[in-house]
Amino acid sequence: MSTVLSKYLSVFFVSMVPLIELRGAIPIALGMDLPAIPSIVVCVIGNMLPVPIIYFFARNVLIWGKDKKYIGKIFTFFLEKGERAGQKLTKAAGRGGLFVALMLFVGIPVPGTGAWTGTLAASFLNMGFKSTVVSVSLGVLLAGIIMAVGSMGVMSVFGF
Repeated sequence: MSTVLSKYLSVFFVSMVPLIELRGAIPIALGMDLPAIPSIVVCVIGNMLPVPIIYFFARNVLIWGKDKKYIGKIFTFFLEKGERAGQKLTKAAGRGGLFVALMLFVGIPVPGTGAWTGTLAASFLNMGFKSTVVSVSLGVLLAGIIMAVGSMGVMSVFGF
């Protein structure tokens, strides 16, 4: 396997990992000297791949596991995180609506606001699947652009 392909596969899989997601994968890709545009595309696809699974199954799995002996604490943590995110989105929705609030929630790259949390929150709010996917996709794309621009700026400051 070529070195470039293995680098793209690495950032693809990193972008699928909860809490790291595209926000960590883009700086890694740019640090590996991969071009920005293809890196954003690969990371957006990787970050979006788990979204249908999260939307349709995560909430039920977390509810099922919250009172289990070994997994209960972590499942409860993620369940409460999704509920809090849903409340935050509902409060922020105002005139712009839930679609825009979810897109911005996912798109502003701060810890805990990525595609995983946004999709879980949308499932708690019973937001439609299509609206969720489009809103989260736009948010992930926004976050990817922000992370790429920010990473390129930070790297140039340090002479990379």
